[in-house]
Order: sequence, then C-alpha cells, then structure tokens
Amino acid sequence: MTRYVALLRGVNVGTTRLAMADLRRIVTDLGHEDVKTYLQSGNVAFGSTVRDAEKLAAGIARALTDELALTVPVLVRSGRELAAIAGGNPYADREDDPTRLLVAFLATAPAKSTVDTLVVPGGENVSFTVTGREVFLHYVDGGYGRSKFTNAYLEKKLGVVATSRNWKSVRALAEMTAS
Repeated sequence: MTRYVALLRGVNVGTTRLAMADLRRIVTDLGHEDVKTYLQSGNVAFGSTVRDAEKLAAGIARALTDELALTVPVLVRSGRELAAIAGGNPYADREDDPTRLLVAFLATAPAKSTVDTLVVPGGENVSFTVTGREVFLHYVDGGYGRSKFTNAYLEKKLGVVATSRNWKSVRALAEMTAS
C-alpha cells in the first residue's frame, strides 16, 4: 500500500464547490483506504495498491464528473514525492512566514524552453525555482494574494495545468502521506 495525495485545482476558491465528505466518499468508493481530507480546498490523502499516479488522478477526476458533474483537474503525488518536496524547498531557510512560501504542483514537467523564458511580471519581488513537476515560490515582499505571479500565470507561461499550495499545507500533506 502506497500513500498518495490528490490535489484538486480550483476547489472551493471560486465557483466550484465540493464538500470534503463527498470527496472522501468518492475516493473511498474507488477502493482506496485510509482516506482523509485536509482543509476545504481539495486535498485528499489516501492509501492505494495502484502504483500509477496518472491512473489514480484520472480515476478521481472521472468519478467527480460522473457523480457530481464537476470537471476538476486532479494531480497526484506519492508520499515519497511529497517528502522530497517538503525537504527540498530552496527558500525554507530564508522565510519564517509559511504564507510567503508556496509550491505550484504541475501536471507534467514543462518544456525547458518555457522554463528558460519564465519571468516574474511587473518587477515583483518573487523568487522561483522550477524543479521537475514543481515550482517553489517565495513571495519576498508579501503574499500570493497581491501578486500577478499566480497559478494562472504559471499555467499560461509554462503550458501545463498547475495547482498551488502554501508551505503549511505542503508540510501537512507530507505528514499525512508519510509511511
């Protein structure tokens, strides 16, 4: 049994509403075990014998559509991947405020050419590091809410689906999926 977390993009922050009890039920009904949600923003940790993260993500997305008529991008990371992310933030030692540190989880690794041209808009004081399927973000002068360097901006510039979580959530999800 491997521990995973499914990260749903755009749940309960805009018009897409999803009760966490429904999310837990759907993931449990798919045959996964020890299903737990974190916060109200579409984070669900679970155990599964399935070893293919893309298959897991597709199954959850399909079930959300079939049962609740929700079309929501779903990204899945294993507990091992989350542990590496939580232990590999290049900005963690520079910032005490976890709301200024975020990780954008990407559906796929972006093309090197798009990463090479990625810049922070408008001279904002944001540091970023793209590592595989994650972008580590440090909002030096403020939080994510006032920035133009957002999840939507990253999706547009990198050409991949993304969903972002603050550092407190990343650490909590890593703990929830630890073996």
